Amino acid sequence: MKLLDRYLISQYTKYFFTLNIAFVSLYVLIDFFEKIDDFQSRGKSIGLALEYFSLNLPFIVDQLSPILILLSGVIALGILNHNHELVALKAGGIPLKTIVKPIILAGIGATLLFLAVAQWLLPYTIATTNNIWFEQVKGKIQLGIYRNGRYYFKGKEGFYSFKWENQEKLFFRDFSYSRWDENHNLEMLLSADEAYYDHDQWVLKIGQTQFVKNGEYVTTPFTETRRSLPEKPENFLIPQYDFAALSITQLFQNIFKQESEQQKTKAWADFSGRLSYIFLGLPLLLMGLPILLLTYAKWGRDLSIAIPISCGMAFLAWGIWGALQSLAGAGAVSPLLSGTVIHLIFSSAGLYMLYKQNQ
Repeated sequence: MKLLDRYLISQYTKYFFTLNIAFVSLYVLIDFFEKIDDFQSRGKSIGLALEYFSLNLPFIVDQLSPILILLSGVIALGILNHNHELVALKAGGIPLKTIVKPIILAGIGATLLFLAVAQWLLPYTIATTNNIWFEQVKGKIQLGIYRNGRYYFKGKEGFYSFKWENQEKLFFRDFSYSRWDENHNLEMLLSADEAYYDHDQWVLKIGQTQFVKNGEYVTTPFTETRRSLPEKPENFLIPQYDFAALSITQLFQNIFKQESEQQKTKAWADFSGRLSYIFLGLPLLLMGLPILLLTYAKWGRDLSIAIPISCGMAFLAWGIWGALQSLAGAGAVSPLLSGTVIHLIFSSAGLYMLYKQNQ
């Protein structure tokens, strides 16, 4: 590796960790004052609070990853320009593309680091912090789980299992409800091809009821029946924070466990959205570097103008990215399109601007 490459990569790395410490410290400070009262009111120990805030650090850094990659590169090049080192390098016959190449490579390295964290570290830390905050502090005990395309829920008197393709509609498929006695013997099993909730009762279609009578199981088929069960559909809402604890590969595998097209589209949108967010910092970096050079050429000032413009650009990209992900989740646009359009536009524009600056 050339001396110039090592120098620029070390500069990028230095500012990357400096920005990490600055942003994360501010975030944790605000989060601490917002949540410490909840820990104290629940009688939780300081050790548990410290564990929560410590394990929440990878999630915070992950959320800030695009802006960290962008600003690290902008500041590294801006300091180089501010100290007239950039002019000296150009005067020595070194083209701009050679100067910015190690900064872009450092940005790629940071992106791969965030990808590894999302795959191996975040699932553990998010699952642990969710358990501490939602269950131990907030007391929201999760009674339902989602596995392999089915929901399983433990009610007051029995167990439910069903497929729920659209949570906006109270319509269930392959519905079953079982009740057990104190000795864990089956008392009653109710199963139906379809089920929905209407006027405080469950309407079940095409199924059967199995129950114990005089020590024997009796099966009674039905075409349609109404039953009053202890739980309503609102009780089945599975907390969304569970899905945030999935790794990249788990999100991908989750796509093929869905049965309906709507569920597959949503799973594809979750997977592509997660990947596209991790890689969002690179197109922002490619745009931020020429913006720094243009602001200096036009106003004779670099970081004081380039940083606010870069931050505004990042928030604009975040907003467009978020809107596209919502449309992809609803099936209005392709998950592939929603996950790549920002990257293609910003990367192409950034490379073109760098090419013009290199001439």
